[in-house]
Amino acid sequence: MNGDHERDTALAQAVRLREEGRAAEARGRLVTLAERYPRDARIAYQTAWVHDVLGLESEAVPYYERALDLPGLPQEDRHGAFLGLGSTYRVLGRYEPALRTLRSGLAEFPHDAALESFLAMALYNTGQGREAVRTLLRALAATSGDSRVRSYRRAIEHYADDLDATE
Repeated sequence: MNGDHERDTALAQAVRLREEGRAAEARGRLVTLAERYPRDARIAYQTAWVHDVLGLESEAVPYYERALDLPGLPQEDRHGAFLGLGSTYRVLGRYEPALRTLRSGLAEFPHDAALESFLAMALYNTGQGREAVRTLLRALAATSGDSRVRSYRRAIEHYADDLDATE
């Protein structure tokens, strides 16, 4: 039990460093923790996240992949890992893995507007502009707090499926 407490304390301290804007220091601690605890999904996720914060997207990828492959990642972090990995793949120009990852995330978190937004960007990057617009329109209709958008929700959803409809 003591080892778990030490691991959890070290992880919490590293996360706090990242949150305080001390990402480089957090990265050093998290990489060490990830080496020491290679089967800990939470540590892998936080290590990926800190690499993204530092603009080290290529280095973030294996940690995101590990976080998603291992058991024990809390749902909120799992959502963040799908979003982070999908977005990172897209930034790196790896569009097909981005699409797969974001769609896998949506399979676990249906109708999630953040995942749908990043999916729309990846769809656009792969030349699927119609599907990208459809995805964004559906997310807008479902999540907008704007009263005018809400009043036209049914129409927006209808036209999202048939962008060329005129009636």
